[in-house]
Amino acid sequence: METAKKHFFTDISVMLGRSMRHIVRSMDTIITVTITPIAMMLLFVYVFGGAIETGTDNYVNYLLPGILLMAIASGISYTAFRLFTDVQRGIFERFQTMPITRSALLWGHVLTSLISNAISVVVIILVALLMGFRSSAGVLPWLAVAGILALFTLALTWVAAIAGLSAKTVDGASAFSYPLIFLPFISSAFVPTDSMPTVVRVFAENQPVTSIVESIRALLSGQQAGNDIWIALAWCIGIMLVAYLFAMRVYKKRV
Repeated sequence: METAKKHFFTDISVMLGRSMRHIVRSMDTIITVTITPIAMMLLFVYVFGGAIETGTDNYVNYLLPGILLMAIASGISYTAFRLFTDVQRGIFERFQTMPITRSALLWGHVLTSLISNAISVVVIILVALLMGFRSSAGVLPWLAVAGILALFTLALTWVAAIAGLSAKTVDGASAFSYPLIFLPFISSAFVPTDSMPTVVRVFAENQPVTSIVESIRALLSGQQAGNDIWIALAWCIGIMLVAYLFAMRVYKKRV
């Protein structure tokens, strides 16, 4: 059992290194993922920010959590694309002829998504700091924010794995992320939900992004997140578990 575990983690580290080399050799993926959210942040802060009533003096503080979620939703589309490419090129079948853990290649893509999206998040936060973002949060709230973003990334990455493994075309592999990217617009990410029509407000207040945004916003401002953080964790963990089970099922069928 100990030998099996050792090989499991060794195989995953090798596949992670393989996927990360693809990222390093093609940094345009991370650049592309960060440019659009940063452009959105610049647009809303400097063009629309003065006309939006959020009850705060610093709109970038209000906006940042939603922008981070948009960046992650955009980034996981590349995971689906890379998985689709490996499937189409027969990479999965080639690795299955070798004495390696069956799921190592899939986990390599998932962990690569976690790392690459973390890099994108850091870059966006640095830009936000230049734009005036300030936080009174201590180390523990920042760690809590990092944990929530990591769970959100893993949840969406497993959803991306399903798309990447089951898609018939490259467009189908990445197009699924478009609704996820725009989901923050129908939430409290950009404006308070109080200003929305009733039907839209009900949807906005009961979808995952709102509770995640509210939790991150409260933690970064040094306030108590209240029930929002538990709702956010429930959404992230629930989506992650369901998506993981479906992804592994599709993966087993493909290989």
